[in-house]
Amino acid sequence: MTPNLPQSVVVHPLVLLSAVDHYNRVAKDTNKRVVGILLGSSSKGVVDVTNSYAVPFEEDESNPNIWFVDHNFHENMWSMFKKVNARENVIGWYSTGPKIRPADLEINELVRRYTPNPVLVIIDVQPKDIGIPTQAYMAVEELSADTGSSALQFQHLPSTIGALEAEEVGVEHLLRDVKDTSVSTLTNQIGDKVSSLKSLINHLQEMSVYLDRVVKGELPVNHTIIAHLQDIFNLLPNLSVDHLVRSFAVKTNDALLVVYLSSLVRAVIALHSLIINKRQNREAERKEESGNTDEKEKDKENKDKETTADSDKAKAADTKGKGKETKK
Repeated sequence: MTPNLPQSVVVHPLVLLSAVDHYNRVAKDTNKRVVGILLGSSSKGVVDVTNSYAVPFEEDESNPNIWFVDHNFHENMWSMFKKVNARENVIGWYSTGPKIRPADLEINELVRRYTPNPVLVIIDVQPKDIGIPTQAYMAVEELSADTGSSALQFQHLPSTIGALEAEEVGVEHLLRDVKDTSVSTLTNQIGDKVSSLKSLINHLQEMSVYLDRVVKGELPVNHTIIAHLQDIFNLLPNLSVDHLVRSFAVKTNDALLVVYLSSLVRAVIALHSLIINKRQNREAERKEESGNTDEKEKDKENKDKETTADSDKAKAADTKGKGKETKK
């Protein structure tokens, strides 16, 4: 592959958000797909996809070779985007696939009018597997071993997700609204580890299926893929070395010791909080009992005063009555 041709694709979060929004507005809960134009730049074989916009697209479900792309709409949008940011150029197109379809080569040739080497990025808006939801391709000519004629075929390109500093801040704000604040950081870290291990298992299973099909003769031997697999196996550590086994044991023991100490500290803090809680409850009960006793004594004193006042009034009335009788 020459340096002028795309060798890898970097997709920015803004492109993913735009594609998902386009799909939700046009083709949600249907079997249809949406198509749009990718904008960005290309340098030293690395295609940097920084922006995109939707394009009206229709496709016959019964006959996928019948399709329509409004290239007039695309030209008008491209002229407006160019006024806003002249550094961004048309570098390809995107589709929500989720796989390559028969008409994609023809659509790719239409996009080739605006850029010499367009890239196709298939964005999975409803991902089921763990991993990057993008697949990048470029159309190349391949010679047929049987007929000797050349034909265009899509060649896979490695794709990654990249972001500028401003985009990272925006993504963090979005994730802050989506994430559950009641879940601890440790839980999120464990979830990330589990997701990574699941992704690793999926890739290993994919490699195993490919090698099985090569051994059975269902697929031809691709020496490039075999070389990459050999590089992966060479990077694997040799677990039979005593020094490595000892290092893993020490690392595991250190981690378990920290977990054990943290559990002890947590238990001590919980017992301390329980004791403080019981003491506070007892003091509150005592205050409540003393308050009830004081109220009872006050009520008793008030009743005694009322009784004394009534008796004094009765005595005064009797004294007056006796004085009147004496006068008579």
